[in-house]
Amino acid sequence: MKEMPTHIAIILDGNRRWAKENGLTSFQGHSQGFENIRSLAPQIFKRGVKYLSVFAFSNENFKRSADEVNYLMNIFVEMFQKECDKLHKENIKIVFSGRRSRLRDDVLESMDRITELTKDNTQGTFNICLNYGGQQEIIDATKKIAEEVRNGSLTIENINENTIYEHLYQNLPPIDLMIRTSGECRISNFMLWQLSYAEMFFTHTYFPAFTIEEFDQIVDEFLKRDRRFGGNNEKKNN
Repeated sequence: MKEMPTHIAIILDGNRRWAKENGLTSFQGHSQGFENIRSLAPQIFKRGVKYLSVFAFSNENFKRSADEVNYLMNIFVEMFQKECDKLHKENIKIVFSGRRSRLRDDVLESMDRITELTKDNTQGTFNICLNYGGQQEIIDATKKIAEEVRNGSLTIENINENTIYEHLYQNLPPIDLMIRTSGECRISNFMLWQLSYAEMFFTHTYFPAFTIEEFDQIVDEFLKRDRRFGGNNEKKNN
């Protein structure tokens, strides 16, 4: 069995453009996108990936119309309720990254339920980035660190890279591979700290049409890359 990246991140992009090209509404595009991640996530974990992070909803997405935002929140609640027991049976731990402010109470309740139910699972960790922004995450981590320095539980001299990781929304390993669908070639404020040495792949496929076969092809290409982590000859194993 081929060696898999430990931590893979996916920016789920292109739902609305996929819908437009297929004569569907934006809402139908979002629905198909969520159906696709529900199908893909278990398959990705079965391939040996230990951590999967997905960009489901950014801070900036609240700028969309109220109807679209509410529709997305309804999908989140439905997905969390449907997938909770399924992923729990597969021993997958589910965590969330992002600010809780501005999220509806029913969304927060669904998040808390699935987090509590799956907290002791060990097969893999599914990190859902919801109401998330990478710059905001670093700001929030900095505030936590500053508070610990102020109350004396942490000294400035002891602050290092691991300190930052420990104070992010979730203390996860660095990202090895980031995939963005839809043809956009940017990271859009996604997991900035964790992406420091990630390999990045940008596919023109819209996310609702992104398949496990294309995922496998990207992983195969990733495994051919020579990851140097800033050195001339040093390589780091996953």
